[in-house]
Amino acid sequence: MMHVPLDGRIEIDAVNIPKHTSGADLSSLAKLVMTLFDRWDLSSEDKALLLGLAVGNQVALVHWTTREQYERVGHFLGIHKSLRLLFPHNRDAVYGWMKMRNGAFGGMTPVDIIKEYGFAGLLMVRAYLDHALRQ
Repeated sequence: MMHVPLDGRIEIDAVNIPKHTSGADLSSLAKLVMTLFDRWDLSSEDKALLLGLAVGNQVALVHWTTREQYERVGHFLGIHKSLRLLFPHNRDAVYGWMKMRNGAFGGMTPVDIIKEYGFAGLLMVRAYLDHALRQ
């Protein structure tokens, strides 16, 4: 279950998207992810690229059609959850981390890694944060 509380914080109770999710739930999920991307201060081009869409396809940003796009969304929500756990008292870090250069990624930002390597890059960023949580 996902929701955006009144104070504007994005909270994720689960990051796995069920296969049989209603249209209303998918619409809410799209809004949630777009809010998250806005908090990460991503351009429209970056939003499309991170979702594996053609740049300039504004309609597709909220009307996903492939299983990979749903899987990407699940990973983005998982990344956000990890960042909230890693930086519980630092909202700037939670929302700024995706655009910060990181030595673990050769000085690239996590957004750049995902844009450069696609779905594999998304998995790299997710695995990095999962590892950090286990430390």
